[in-house]
Amino acid sequence: MIRTEDLTKSFNDQILFEEVNFEINSRERVGLVGRNGYGKTTLFRLIAGDEYLDTGKIIIPRHYRIGYVRQNIEFSEDTVLKEGMRGLIEEDKDHHWKVEKILSGLGFSDHDMDRHPQEFSGGYQVRLNLVKVLVSEPDLLLLDEPTNYLDIISIRWIENFLQNWPRELILITHDRSFMDKVITHTLGIHHKKVRKISGNTEKFYRQIAKDEEIYEKTRVNDEKRRKEIEQFINRFRAKARLANMVQSRIKTLQKMEKLEKLEKIKTLDFSFRSRPFPSKQLCSIRELFFSYDSKFPLIEDLNITIGARDRICVIGKNGKGKTTLLRLLAGALSPQQGEIVYHPSVATGFFEQSNLNTLGLDRTVEEEILYSHFDVNRQLARDICGAMMFGGDHAVKKIGVLSGGERSRVMLGKVLATPVNLLLLDEPTNHLDMESCDSLLAAVDSFDGAVIIVTHNEMFLHALALRLIVFQKDRASVFEGSYQEFLEKVGWEDEEVNTGDNFPRALNSVGEAFSEEKSQIKLTKKELRRRRSEIIVERSKILKPLEQRILEVENRIESHEKEIDKLNGEIIAASQAKDGSKIAKLSRSIHAFQKTIENLFDELEEISNVFDAESTRFERELVQME
Repeated sequence: MIRTEDLTKSFNDQILFEEVNFEINSRERVGLVGRNGYGKTTLFRLIAGDEYLDTGKIIIPRHYRIGYVRQNIEFSEDTVLKEGMRGLIEEDKDHHWKVEKILSGLGFSDHDMDRHPQEFSGGYQVRLNLVKVLVSEPDLLLLDEPTNYLDIISIRWIENFLQNWPRELILITHDRSFMDKVITHTLGIHHKKVRKISGNTEKFYRQIAKDEEIYEKTRVNDEKRRKEIEQFINRFRAKARLANMVQSRIKTLQKMEKLEKLEKIKTLDFSFRSRPFPSKQLCSIRELFFSYDSKFPLIEDLNITIGARDRICVIGKNGKGKTTLLRLLAGALSPQQGEIVYHPSVATGFFEQSNLNTLGLDRTVEEEILYSHFDVNRQLARDICGAMMFGGDHAVKKIGVLSGGERSRVMLGKVLATPVNLLLLDEPTNHLDMESCDSLLAAVDSFDGAVIIVTHNEMFLHALALRLIVFQKDRASVFEGSYQEFLEKVGWEDEEVNTGDNFPRALNSVGEAFSEEKSQIKLTKKELRRRRSEIIVERSKILKPLEQRILEVENRIESHEKEIDKLNGEIIAASQAKDGSKIAKLSRSIHAFQKTIENLFDELEEISNVFDAESTRFERELVQME
């Protein structure tokens, strides 16, 4: 448990928070919320001892250990596994299996564990820092935007892991869905004060809105009362008979606390400019193939038609080709095979994190927005600057002095300035705070055009996705349906094995988990052969009927397609004979066959997804037996 007393912190003339008092009690998992720049990370640094207080104190019990994931990268071991084991506490220093479990959960393969830490990208190196903190079993875990460098599989894993965290936790994240699933309490920095409630972020902001409404009504009433008293004093000050009453009101006025009007909180408030589109279909992708290494194609045989109002979410692990797909769609890369055919009226807006280096460092924010499109005038540029929280003098800041997050907002502003009918968005929420993410979600939802978005944010996926492009099992495939339907019908591979919910319990009962692992090792060869045989029998029992049904459906589709070809021949003959009634009858038959084929394709996709999922499951079980 930790406690703060009258905590105040400022930078230069800006007060972040003042006279802050709160407690973090045993086993509480607390979400820390507040706008960008309000001091959330600074509060973490104060608790961790990396920053000095102005006034007040933070009371931390003796021998209370705090785990804080820092961004600086310093590795001293020659393998990922050895580096991860540096975080183990003394009594667990040989328990490599604990490190392996978390490494695996955060996306490191078995092969990766023997690689040098310096071989990995910055994102994976930060993950390795996170692993070292998690295995150190701190009394208080401080996590600042832990999802920024994680893909959706790892996010779901660590969400499960943190739900079972047995000690205290404070979490900062822009992902509202992730936070609400993990936390028991919400701690918010708002108007330079800190408030803590039991419950999720929705409850917190509802309570803040209610309190501010009461405050404003009280302020207005007090102001009205103050004016009435002042009028009485001014009117009767010279009347001797009313001198006592005047003095009484003067004292009342002096005692009245003047409630200041609450400062209006700036928030991203924007909408995308849409360009009219005359057709139902924007784009057709046919047999798309792309690879940086011919042995391991990122995208192979991808086929999809994009409608004028589609909402397509691109999901999958990092490094599997999601950004590459968006760059192909934007024309930044060319397909190696297949084609992307756009309607001539398509106008594309592309937001990509790696495009930040295309900004002119000597230009101002306003100039970058102004030069985004030929019809952007100075007033519109200023309006978009304001929407992106570059109001007033901030609009004439040079790009070169902006932070990465601010430059990301400029890139988003450039997309806003351009009238488009197709939005390509690559993880647009990474540098936005929670409230700005809500505004972005509303803007994307109301956009009068098509949207293809790469995101790991499950709130966005549940709210937006009508179709999915899924990077899984070393291929990209199209799923026709919502994200919830995908989870129910297909799900993420390896999630059964890579679940986070067993490891935190292992933190509390190391002996039990370790003995379970040893019992696996002690199985006799005969027992292993028997279990393997049982798995093979069960696999045949489940997969064979699925295979037969797939074959039946494929045969029926082929048969109906032949019937349609036959009917098309007959309709040509009927047209030449000018037999209108026969043409109508044949057209109805063709339509009926086409409808049946569509239903059969839906059934085939559903059965194939089940077959693939079950095949993967059995294959995994057999591998584990080896």
